[in-house]
Amino acid sequence: MEEALLPLAMTSDPRPFNQQLPEPPDPRCVLEPQDNPELAPALVCALCCCFGIIYCCFGYRCFKAVMFLSGLLSGALVIFLLCHKERVLETQLSLEVSAGIALGIGLLCGLVTMLVRSVGLFLTGLLLGLTLGAGALLGTEPIYQPPSAWVPAGGLVGLALLGALLTLRWPRPLTVLGTALLGAAVLVACADYFLEGLALGSRLGQRLQALPALPPLCWYSWVLLGTWPALGALGALAQWKLMDEEHGGHANVVLSHHQRRLQLLRIRQQEAKWHRTSPGVGLCEGSYRHQLPANARSPADSLAPSYLQSLRERQLRPGSQATAPHTILDLDSDCGSTVPLTTHSGSTQT
Repeated sequence: MEEALLPLAMTSDPRPFNQQLPEPPDPRCVLEPQDNPELAPALVCALCCCFGIIYCCFGYRCFKAVMFLSGLLSGALVIFLLCHKERVLETQLSLEVSAGIALGIGLLCGLVTMLVRSVGLFLTGLLLGLTLGAGALLGTEPIYQPPSAWVPAGGLVGLALLGALLTLRWPRPLTVLGTALLGAAVLVACADYFLEGLALGSRLGQRLQALPALPPLCWYSWVLLGTWPALGALGALAQWKLMDEEHGGHANVVLSHHQRRLQLLRIRQQEAKWHRTSPGVGLCEGSYRHQLPANARSPADSLAPSYLQSLRERQLRPGSQATAPHTILDLDSDCGSTVPLTTHSGSTQT
């Protein structure tokens, strides 16, 4: 009996017949950078990269500039979204008018955050909390789905307020951490734009809206998300290193100034001491007594200055040159160490 031949079924997928063939890659996760990005967004991203490097590596060192940029960008972004998306005075503003209004208010906010230190620290803490909340919202996507949009929004607001209060309490370490993480987040967002067209940004918006059944992120999105804390840690270490070097240089400058002040003070004290010392006995006594230790003095030491003073008075007395023409007294020396008290042989005895 001949075996019945089964009809051959033609399928487009050869995997059921050969299980060793690899699965075709998901076309959605093929990394294809943008070939011809638009000029204006590319320039904005390049400028944001520069700001991100400044924030990440020099946030605390350039404190005033960072506070000004934070206030400018935050205020301008919020006002631009309000003016462009909402109707103001029953009219829909154009893009140029919205940008002008946002820039003006952003400059005002930047000046306030730069000049008022507490406002700048509060804004830095807000940005730190928002950055941590956004990273946590993206990182917990595989394990947690928020039931409502109020949950991620409330979490972001709570973290922002907590970061602001903690930054006011401990300004130095949290300013370093906040600027490093914010700068790293800006750099990651710029790389995300050039690589995948802001896929992480759009996914963050979807997570804030609590949309269900979202497709999983691609592998390079997870790589970009993982580089954010690494860049933040490197930026914080760089800022601490710069602060240590600056603190050491400042301490050396303060020490040199202190040493100069001590030297000037000693010179002035010596000058005041010389001015207070009267010429004659006091000057000679002080100089003579300092030449010998206290235990090596004799009664003749205390008589020598008075004897020299009497010689000085005799020399300055009228007619003293006639009586003692060969007597020499060095009045400019400390205690008259060169005072010949005898005359040459054959002259009148003193």
